[in-house]
Amino acid sequence: MSQRTATALLAVLTLAVTEGAIQVRAQQPQAQQAQNEEIVRRAKFRVQPAFPELARKMNISGLVKIEVVVAPNGSVKDARVVGGHPVLAGSALEAAKKWRFEPAASEASGIIEFKFEPR
Repeated sequence: MSQRTATALLAVLTLAVTEGAIQVRAQQPQAQQAQNEEIVRRAKFRVQPAFPELARKMNISGLVKIEVVVAPNGSVKDARVVGGHPVLAGSALEAAKKWRFEPAASEASGIIEFKFEPR
């Protein structure tokens, strides 16, 4: 593959990824509002994820983002990985499911970020 072809392909992929991110944000206008609602509902109990042994051996670090839906009683009703290294994601997801928030009248959703650094 020539350098010109590779550059053109990279430009097209970058544009496609950028447009996809804009569409996702445009389709979820409530996500920002829900994230603000979560700030009002502070975490009462936080669980730190275990650093996976494989990640330690491979010297992997990074940020994992977990989207959580919090039930009115403060428990995590649903959680899913929305970003981060796959080796770290499972541990972060397990930890996020154990978090507890202040009770409220309705469900809320937001993002929990876990930063993994080898020690």
